[in-house]
Amino acid sequence: MLLKEFLRSIEDDILEVKGRDDIDITGVTYDSRKSLPGYLFVCIEGFSTDGHKYAQQAVDNGAVALVVEKDISIIGQVTIIKVSNSRKALAALSAVWFSNPSAELNLIGITGTKGKTTITYMIRAILEKTGQTVGLIGTVANCIGNEKIPARRTTPESYDLQEIFEKMRDKGAQTIVMEVSSQGLKLHRVWSCHFDVGVFTNFSKDHIGGFEHPDMEDYLNSKKILFSMCKTGIVNNDSPYAQSIIEDSACEILTFGIDNDAHVKAQNIVTYSDSVEFDCVSPWFTRRFKVSAPGLFSVYNALAAISVCGYQGIDSDSIAEGLKHVQIPGRAEVVPTPGKPYTVMIDYAHSPDSLENILSTVKSFVRGRLISVFGCGGDRDKSKRPAMGEISGKIADFTIITSDNPRTEEPFSIMSHIEEGILPTGGKYIMIEDRTEAIRYAMNMAEKDDIIILSGKGHETYQIFRDKTIHYDEREIVENILREVGD
Repeated sequence: MLLKEFLRSIEDDILEVKGRDDIDITGVTYDSRKSLPGYLFVCIEGFSTDGHKYAQQAVDNGAVALVVEKDISIIGQVTIIKVSNSRKALAALSAVWFSNPSAELNLIGITGTKGKTTITYMIRAILEKTGQTVGLIGTVANCIGNEKIPARRTTPESYDLQEIFEKMRDKGAQTIVMEVSSQGLKLHRVWSCHFDVGVFTNFSKDHIGGFEHPDMEDYLNSKKILFSMCKTGIVNNDSPYAQSIIEDSACEILTFGIDNDAHVKAQNIVTYSDSVEFDCVSPWFTRRFKVSAPGLFSVYNALAAISVCGYQGIDSDSIAEGLKHVQIPGRAEVVPTPGKPYTVMIDYAHSPDSLENILSTVKSFVRGRLISVFGCGGDRDKSKRPAMGEISGKIADFTIITSDNPRTEEPFSIMSHIEEGILPTGGKYIMIEDRTEAIRYAMNMAEKDDIIILSGKGHETYQIFRDKTIHYDEREIVENILREVGD
């Protein structure tokens, strides 16, 4: 494809073109190491490095054109296109390179602080009951049918995302349901995507500070971007931020909820230890549903999935079957403990709201003690640490404060911040830095009918330290501890 044909997709953002635009482009990349003869290299600035620093390397590897947003000096014959935003340019150019695959697909995007992963799995389970081939993109993995591709981040970089769309389309996907993170929106990773439906789940404090959002306003405004891109928005009307989302949207809006008026409502809710049932009143049907996950938050997640699928004409039988049998990795997931009188559950809860949700839900049905094991991630919002300590101290019968992903911070320093919150509650607790030892302590102290909640890691199979990342799967940790006891 000729460069000038590529540039039509970003012509409104071009500030200057130096060099020929009638050259043939053989590929697009934002990684200088992957640059080959005839390539177009897009310089984007990241959190830890800047692609502009590697422009010469890309040219040395064969790149014939560069997209930049800063002035640079290059040795060699190369066309330089200066734009106002190179991340937007990368997204638009990538969509063109892969022939705009999302325009041929039913693309459903889910944004919000909590529930994104669960809702995507619910929608996939429902649509697969109708015989559809469904692609899933998110925190746990990228999937097409039974094929799984490990996920590096919730929302992939725009080039990688368009490449995934193309692969899923070519493998027969009719619908793609994806998590759309606030960072993915803010950094234009989903720019040039054609969303049919966007969903807003909820909003609470998370991802503030460090390399994330400077404040809550920036965090919320980033999520609002989705509703300027989709044809239809589906919004949790019980969220205090629902009206703000709706007022700033540029699309048709449907709402769901429990307490406030909404197009899709849940009534007569009954919770069990492993599930929840409710009546759903909607424009398309009135029916009782059962969800294979406990808690009020599961009702909200199910309402979002019902709203998407009902709006798109899916029959209530398929919705019921999908919700009844869906399994979400690392979300209220029970780990097998054969022969033991207690239960171990892992959950991805890593914010105050999500920790309160899982602990309150389990507390409502546990017959023994609730033992809470959790830590907080390093290089992230420090203000949530004492808040999470307070929540666990008030709800759990016993708390074990431990390490999560400390990254560049000292684990004990993070744990001390958590301790500040638990101390005023009078809740019983202990601090054990090594996460495996903390889990072992919990399992050794557990008695009949106790439930141990391991919060924070969920689906993750790694632990990040200052100088290394190690394999760490809590399912394996529990299994190994049980084997030790057996031996």
